[in-house]
Amino acid sequence: MGNLLKAREDVNNVIYGKEEVVDLLFVALLAQGHVLLESVPGTGKTKLAKSFAKVMNGTFSRVQFTPDVLPSDITGIRFFNPKVQEFELRIGPIATNVLLADEINRATPKTQSSLLEAMEEYQSTVDGETIKISLPFIVIATQNPVESNYGTFPLPEAQLDRFLFKLDLGYPSLSEEKRILNTYRRTDPYDAVEASLSIDTIRKLQDEIKLITVSEVVADYLLELVHASREHSDVELGISPRGMLALMRAGQAYAYIKDRDYVTPQDIKTLVPYVFEHRLILSMEGSIKKTAKDIVKEIIHATAVPVEEGAMVE
Repeated sequence: MGNLLKAREDVNNVIYGKEEVVDLLFVALLAQGHVLLESVPGTGKTKLAKSFAKVMNGTFSRVQFTPDVLPSDITGIRFFNPKVQEFELRIGPIATNVLLADEINRATPKTQSSLLEAMEEYQSTVDGETIKISLPFIVIATQNPVESNYGTFPLPEAQLDRFLFKLDLGYPSLSEEKRILNTYRRTDPYDAVEASLSIDTIRKLQDEIKLITVSEVVADYLLELVHASREHSDVELGISPRGMLALMRAGQAYAYIKDRDYVTPQDIKTLVPYVFEHRLILSMEGSIKKTAKDIVKEIIHATAVPVEEGAMVE
């Protein structure tokens, strides 16, 4: 746990004022999930991903998505080498520990789909050959919330469902930006980031969180929230079984981050907006009146939070 605390501290020293986002990134890592960052340009998304890879002591790849990027640019290609008169496999940037998919919604749906197999099955197929991706593997994708629709392609439901969290990095506060100015005037905190974790340690932690207790009370509360999303009158497509399992695993990882060996109902309540909002598909009438964020708030408010073992729950 000490190494994990040091890793979180190092990343927080690079990206000021985003402790909650950093914690959720580590939750996603331990839960073997992926993260969609929605934020305006210049808020530190790339620096955050690079710092995250550095504390992991893992490999980092960045792909700048544009309409002309092909699936083979992501997964790899088999090409003919005239020197040896043979076809050789060149594996793409997908074979890494941390993949930054920058402005993912600028790529065509065909290119976006090249990530589906890797995000779900930790493998990629190149010209009929299956390439295994070593764990840990996390995709951190970004998209600009204020970008013009011209030249962008909305992520399909199958792609969105493979992201554990959707997070908003947002602008720092005035005091945080003053701290950024004072710090970066002298040095770059990224240079001081150390490899606090190791790949073997992360794999061990990913196995350990599966032992975190999820009581029947918590499981029932989680299921009530999931089913409420499907039964809401303004929702056309609610949370899938994949999303349900993602919320459970995120709850276990979140409890571990908070140094507990059990998940509380409050853990689930805290994580629901990050897990649900990007997965909900509203009906035509519903989308006119409300946003996914509004629907999630209604679901949380309408679902009673159980009190477990006499503990007070907010």
